[in-house]
Amino acid sequence: MEELLRTNDVVAISFIEALLSDADIPYLVVDANMSVLDGSIGVLPRRILVHADFVDVARRLVADAGIPL
Repeated sequence: MEELLRTNDVVAISFIEALLSDADIPYLVVDANMSVLDGSIGVLPRRILVHADFVDVARRLVADAGIPL
């Protein structure tokens, strides 16, 4: 798995999850439960990881959607 994006923006994360799901690209959102440690204020970014075979396709898909990487 390779990191596609690291962000605190939960809306962007949801949008990217929808894009990746629709394209049948395997992904994983990690560090989502770290909000327990930061008091749920969103200081710690979440990471979206994509299977190594799909990284280039995922980056192109996200960039085409207008989300800067």
